[in-house]
Amino acid sequence: MNGLSRSIIIFCVAVVWLTDSAVGLAQSLIDNNVVERELTTTGFPVARATRVERIPTLDGDVLNDSAWADATPGTGFRQNTPDDGQPASERTEVFVVYNDDTIFFGIVCYVRDPSTIIVSDSRRDSSLQETDSFQLILDTYLDKQNGFVFGTNPAGVEYDGQVINEGQGSGRGFAGSQQQGGSGGGFNLNWDGVWQVNARISEIGWTAEIAIPFRTIRFPSGEAQTWGINFQRNIRARNEQSYWAPLPRQFNLNRLSLAGELQGIDVPAQRNLKLAPYLLGKTIQRKTDTKTTALGDFGADLKYSVTPSMTLDLSYNTDFAQVEVDDQQINLDRFNLFFPEKRPFFLENAGLFSVGQPGQIEVFFSRRIGISGNGSQIPILGGGRLSGNVGNNTNIGFLNMQTESVSAGAAPSNNFTVARVRQDFANRSNVGAMIVNRSATGGLAAEKDYNRSYAVDGRFGLGQTFTLSGFAVETETPGVTTDTHAYASSLSYDSEHYRVAGGVSAVAPNFNPEVGFYTRRGYRQVDGTVRARFRPDNSWGIHELNPHVTHYTILNFDTGQQETQYSHLDSTMEWQNGSRLSTALNLRKEGVVEPFEIASGVNVAVGAYDHSEAQIRYYTNRGAPLSWEVQVVSGGFFGGDRVQLRPQLNMRVGETFNAEVALDRNDVTLPGGSFVTNLGRVRLNYSFTTRMFLQALVQYNDRSELWSSNIRFGLLSDANTGLFIVYNDIKFFHDNLDPRRAIPTGAGRTLTLKYSQVFDVFH
Repeated sequence: MNGLSRSIIIFCVAVVWLTDSAVGLAQSLIDNNVVERELTTTGFPVARATRVERIPTLDGDVLNDSAWADATPGTGFRQNTPDDGQPASERTEVFVVYNDDTIFFGIVCYVRDPSTIIVSDSRRDSSLQETDSFQLILDTYLDKQNGFVFGTNPAGVEYDGQVINEGQGSGRGFAGSQQQGGSGGGFNLNWDGVWQVNARISEIGWTAEIAIPFRTIRFPSGEAQTWGINFQRNIRARNEQSYWAPLPRQFNLNRLSLAGELQGIDVPAQRNLKLAPYLLGKTIQRKTDTKTTALGDFGADLKYSVTPSMTLDLSYNTDFAQVEVDDQQINLDRFNLFFPEKRPFFLENAGLFSVGQPGQIEVFFSRRIGISGNGSQIPILGGGRLSGNVGNNTNIGFLNMQTESVSAGAAPSNNFTVARVRQDFANRSNVGAMIVNRSATGGLAAEKDYNRSYAVDGRFGLGQTFTLSGFAVETETPGVTTDTHAYASSLSYDSEHYRVAGGVSAVAPNFNPEVGFYTRRGYRQVDGTVRARFRPDNSWGIHELNPHVTHYTILNFDTGQQETQYSHLDSTMEWQNGSRLSTALNLRKEGVVEPFEIASGVNVAVGAYDHSEAQIRYYTNRGAPLSWEVQVVSGGFFGGDRVQLRPQLNMRVGETFNAEVALDRNDVTLPGGSFVTNLGRVRLNYSFTTRMFLQALVQYNDRSELWSSNIRFGLLSDANTGLFIVYNDIKFFHDNLDPRRAIPTGAGRTLTLKYSQVFDVFH
């Protein structure tokens, strides 16, 4: 063989190797063995579902159940982290079978040393990041944008949610809480389906069996179905994530445009009607009334599948007594604080109604329905929602709710209507429109007491790396005709090593979405971010370096005067066990055009403020039984100085007990005076089983001079219904500590007992 021949052979081998590494979609190696996998014509893996007459016994024992014998397992997982592109360190097998009613998944997670398995929580919808876990995503419409997620861990936890726009939206979690913020766009954790799971640990690792009734999910009409699908496995001992349909490091399970396919499903005709009535008893004691008031109530929710892809939800006398209370916040600025929606009825299918910017501009924010501006509850008579797919990837949603009048506050009853349509296209793209209306009704309603919002939005994917998105909205308020609009657009580039994004937005001075949310109005904004990801080869255990820069400038809408400028220069280092160190420099400029009171007796004057601050944050391995984190920010603040300290301690005992103790302290010195704020939080969770828990949340806010406690016991049945006993107290801690303090609005104690159950009428 001459030199030219050798060079040609070496070149061909190099081309093949580089092509395989870049595409990363049709791998064939796993556990040092060759695995032959069926692929689509575009190179994505294929799984096949097998129809069975004898269904699996749902006890978590996959290997000894003959119901799985005829199914071909899906395997060949590839790492996303820590060694992206490499075969998973442990073998995973996934079996799929179904009958006329249900689709079943059998999961076998081999572990060479089962003593290394980590199980951190067993509450429904608890995070699967800090535990060994398995998740699957079903793109039932094969639109490569929307889907259902189901997950579990070795304790058999039930974790489910909805994905909209491949997870790019306003859904996001809050530390320690199982609830999420935003309007539920992107990923909606609060969707709760009816399904079952059981898991067990054995000498080979851990196994799980999942049963999902077809009537729990939505899919197109027609018997023969092909769905998009992907599987994710977490091995927490080595901080490993691996996927059946491989994903580049910048993406996660929600990236449905890179999912594989599930073929061979012949879906029978489905009839779905579920009724969930509730009974409620409550005792209330307020500071202004020494008597204890006892109340009783009832109501019901109904869910009916008009078609396999269209669902009607009806609610009568809607109640949310079982929902966890808000996490308190301290406002050290002159703009609105965002408190997330937590009520399940509004968050189910909420992603379809999500238009705007997360936590900044929400064209429709369901928290405006049934909750007043001061956080008190307004009775909801009932309402309904029709949502789903009408074919050709056209999604529609219609919501109508009616509240009661509140005579004590002279507040009229209101009717709320939201209408939404969104058309999905290939390559991660869609366009949509939405109308939101509030109209006062009843005897207390004034003439022309209404508010409306009209919005259009769109998202356009350019390959796998570029995404262009934006929206525009106009509001209508009686007597206001000019400067009532808002808009935003952004362009992002996201590769394995770099993320670059930029955008512009504007909110006019008279923009007024009364059934929406905005932090401020009367401004124009330009923002951008550059982020890099490096995974160095080293002997110090460093997994990834993540330097990044974020900047935004906010100008007055009319005058162009600078109101805010913020630059964040950060360098983050993550170790292989998951611990992380972040050091940053923040450069801030604030133009205060109107004086405001930042604390009692302390005012910030009109003027321009230019300052910088140093920031450091460190947290240890969150998968360990004991972990802690701390954030310190120190620097200039409105012409003075501020030191912010945020320590937090986390502890767990197996999957049954979790505890969190946190403090947010600000020590502020300004030209107009000095003050200190403290916001403390203790959160305790004990799980007797995966469906029975006891939770406590105690908070102290010295700025509001307020102690509060929320204690919840839950015994769950399907779809997060069941028995709830809830105790709320924002009075007696307060009185016992210092009776001379002013009592906050709504202070008192309540004890609530609520029972609800899902009845599957047709099954």
